[in-house]
Amino acid sequence: MAGDAREALLDRCLAFLKEGGFSQLSLREIASGTGTSHRMLIYHFGSREGLLAEVVRRIEAEQRAALTALVMETDDPVEVSRQFWQRLADPELAPAERLFFEIYAQALFGRSWTEPFRASVIAAWAGPVEEMFIQLGHGPDEARRRARLGLAATRGLLLDLLITGDRDVLDAAADLFARLITAPPPSTA
Repeated sequence: MAGDAREALLDRCLAFLKEGGFSQLSLREIASGTGTSHRMLIYHFGSREGLLAEVVRRIEAEQRAALTALVMETDDPVEVSRQFWQRLADPELAPAERLFFEIYAQALFGRSWTEPFRASVIAAWAGPVEEMFIQLGHGPDEARRRARLGLAATRGLLLDLLITGDRDVLDAAADLFARLITAPPPSTA
């Protein structure tokens, strides 16, 4: 029962976040915006930081599920990459993405509450993305390298978009990157 209540509260927090962000708000302000008390947020998430990390974890899981769905819809990796970029570049996701990078920055300083984030921010994505490159004919080592490059480049493009808002230039850059990263392995003949 407590798990269901926690998940329902997390759903409300996500909806509130998507309305305009809340990383700059106090725990009391977040509680007020989600129709609960700050004590309930502490009970379920331990702290304001714990709540923020859990929100990012949920959003990341949703993004991985979306990527998996795109991969299932088409066997064209360039099209998968383009559609996924369009999803990431959606202005409605900007508050969640700013929060992601805020947590990322805190993780760089080794904050203890970011430990689950640090453990999953690469690892949770690497396997599925590596598998996509293996399906394209790359060996495991090359697939691993391409997966890490793909994660780093996509996050860099997204950070650039959030800072500059240069959508046209970054859409073109993401398209170029999609074509480059999904190129087939060289022929061994």
